[in-house]
Amino acid sequence: MTVIEPVAAQTTLVEVRGVKHVYGKGGSNLLVLDNVDLTLRPNEIVGLLGRSGSGKSTLLRTIAGLIRPTEGTVVLHDMPGGDTAHGVAMVFQSFALFPWLTVQQNVELGLEAQGVPADERRKRALAAIDLIGLDGFENAYPKELSGGMRQRVGLARALVVQPSVLLMDEPFSALDVLTAETLRTDLLDLWCEGRMPIRSILMVTHNIEEAVLMCDRILVFASNPGRVIAEIKVDLPQPRKRLDPAFRALVDDIYARMTARPAAQPARDGNFPGMGISMALTHISTNTLAGMMEALAASPHDGKAELPTLANEAQLEADELLPIAETLQLMRFAEIDGRMIRLTAAGKRYALADVDERKQLFAQHLLTYVPLAAHIRRVLDDRTSHQAPARRFRDELEDFMSEEYAEETLDSVVSWGRYAEAFAYHEDTDQFSLENPA
Repeated sequence: MTVIEPVAAQTTLVEVRGVKHVYGKGGSNLLVLDNVDLTLRPNEIVGLLGRSGSGKSTLLRTIAGLIRPTEGTVVLHDMPGGDTAHGVAMVFQSFALFPWLTVQQNVELGLEAQGVPADERRKRALAAIDLIGLDGFENAYPKELSGGMRQRVGLARALVVQPSVLLMDEPFSALDVLTAETLRTDLLDLWCEGRMPIRSILMVTHNIEEAVLMCDRILVFASNPGRVIAEIKVDLPQPRKRLDPAFRALVDDIYARMTARPAAQPARDGNFPGMGISMALTHISTNTLAGMMEALAASPHDGKAELPTLANEAQLEADELLPIAETLQLMRFAEIDGRMIRLTAAGKRYALADVDERKQLFAQHLLTYVPLAAHIRRVLDDRTSHQAPARRFRDELEDFMSEEYAEETLDSVVSWGRYAEAFAYHEDTDQFSLENPA
């Protein structure tokens, strides 16, 4: 539950205590957040960094009062008017503008909901629009604006209600690289100059460099369930430079933390910890996996590279690069050691092989190291008809994960199995078969 404590001169704005959140589906429950603690103090930007599905946005919405946690509390101190709506404001990834309203009308919405008189609404909205650099576009409609300008409108709409805490849910991820960099820099300038009517910022991101550029503290989240595995203080002065050795060292350290394997539950039978059919898989195309192995095998890497270097070369964020690297590790085509990824002998062989040899090698590794693929093939081999409904495997997966993750996991194995010719999948009947076995 969310508790409001309007206490003057607090040194803490937000306290999250032991928050757990469970999504229920049928007879099963999915633990999304597990015993999360967080403290947000005045005059700091705090980043929630992790991959998609680690519960960061769920936590943000819990703090905003949009979601009630299953367990734990969220305490908001010193909120104006003793009201959550007056204490926090949120900027969304998807802009969330009303297309039939002008820029000014979109910005005034929150004030109108608070019952602010029309003259005051207009005055404050125009000031916010000017502050975020959209003066002159007051009467424009969202369709007339670029993505960066739409996000500026979303920012103005959040600032105009003069919140104590600004919540931002991946505010730059829907923008192109240059637009995101410009908006990020402008926001930091406003913050460092003290021109925004807010006391603290809490932002969700999966971009490691963005977190290091902007944040005073970074909470690194692990997935399944979402939990804080590290809290990192960023002592670098603003403005920060990406090529600064201290900046690069911090980025490298975070990559290492996010790729570290759990220390508990040692691997058995050559498998990674927790690696049964209950392991959620990310749908990575075989072309992407092959391209990464080829890039690693080629000069100047010659079989090994640092993950941050690969991310920069391929223009990939951590949320995109890490699933590729971990899929290669899962299938024993690569090994990850901290921030370093190395091709195994099989990975090097794959990168140099022709099409037929690649398929054979991929099939061998798929059925050996991906338990769900081996399970499907075993069921098909054991049946006289050599057929099985995909629904059977979805139901098994949904005992361990959400319907969305189950679907992506099965899609991954379908794609890999087709490429390897390990089994066939017929979408019209939703059936697996050995019609085209390897």
